[in-house]
Amino acid sequence: MSVPRLLVEAALAGEAQTASERRAMVAEFLATRRLLARVSNNVNQLAAAANATGEVPAELRATMHAVARVTARLDASVAELTRVPPARTPELGGQL
Repeated sequence: MSVPRLLVEAALAGEAQTASERRAMVAEFLATRRLLARVSNNVNQLAAAANATGEVPAELRATMHAVARVTARLDASVAELTRVPPARTPELGGQL
């Protein structure tokens, strides 16, 4: 970012975040979301192993609920920053 650009953003932003700060925050949230997707893939592998044995470990159930909660929070945070409605996160309900 150039110095003139920084000065313009700072002057227009007042106490609010600059556009660059907001973009950086959104990028960080999205990176975290991608990481969560990778973790979810690992959970799917655990589920496949559980299907092979016929037993679902209690840790898998708790992990799935945690993944869903974190995903919903991340989606809501990104939506708030970008002013876009969050995607609907599927409810786990009685699936486990």
